[in-house]
Amino acid sequence: PATEADWSTEYLDYILAIKVVDSLEEAIAHINRYNTKHSEAIVTDNYFASQKFLQEVDAAAVYVNASTRFTDGFVFGFGAEIGISTQKLHARGPMGLEELTSTKYIIYGEGQIRS
Repeated sequence: PATEADWSTEYLDYILAIKVVDSLEEAIAHINRYNTKHSEAIVTDNYFASQKFLQEVDAAAVYVNASTRFTDGFVFGFGAEIGISTQKLHARGPMGLEELTSTKYIIYGEGQIRS
C-alpha cells in the first residue's frame, strides 16, 4: 500500500503508487500538492471533468485521454529536450511581458500511448 512518502518520490522504475479519491476536486488538489509541474493526465469520457482538470491542474503539459510520455521537445516539434524544466520563471535580466508569461500545453487524445 502507498504511504505519504510515495506521493513525493520519483522512482525512475516500473513502480506505481495509487491514491483513491472521492471526487475530481480531491484528485486535482492531490495532484497540485504533489506533482512536479511537468505533465499530468486524466482519462475520462466526461467533457466537463476534462475541462475542469485542464484548467485547474498546474503543469506545463496537461493531457486528456493520452499518455504523458508524449511530453518531449522532439514530439512537440521543438527539437531536443526543451520541456524538462518545471520552473515558471525562466528569464534573467531585463524582463517584460513575454518573459513573465509561460505556456501550458493542452493535449487531447483518444487513448494514444508512446511505446
